[in-house]
Amino acid sequence: MGKTRETYDIQFKKRAVDLYLKEGMGYKTVAREMGIHHSVVRRWVNHFEAEGMEGLEEKRGKSRGPGKGRPRTRPEDPNEKIKRLEAENEMLKKLLKM
Repeated sequence: MGKTRETYDIQFKKRAVDLYLKEGMGYKTVAREMGIHHSVVRRWVNHFEAEGMEGLEEKRGKSRGPGKGRPRTRPEDPNEKIKRLEAENEMLKKLLKM
């Protein structure tokens, strides 16, 4: 099982970014002082420089809209849908025979 990712609040991230940008500390120094990995500090600084405070907000687990996921480029052809569903049924029948 993989590691669960730690999440940090915006104030914590902003403090790390400020230490790097305003105090002139290096990524590794900030990371050591804050108890995180230096690549995380680098990512937060890049996001902050590109998007400001919005770049530090947590984006994982948020839906992108009512469609959720990548939208289809074109509607599914009825014949293709039938073929896909028939293939799914065949696969399920094989699994049930096992």
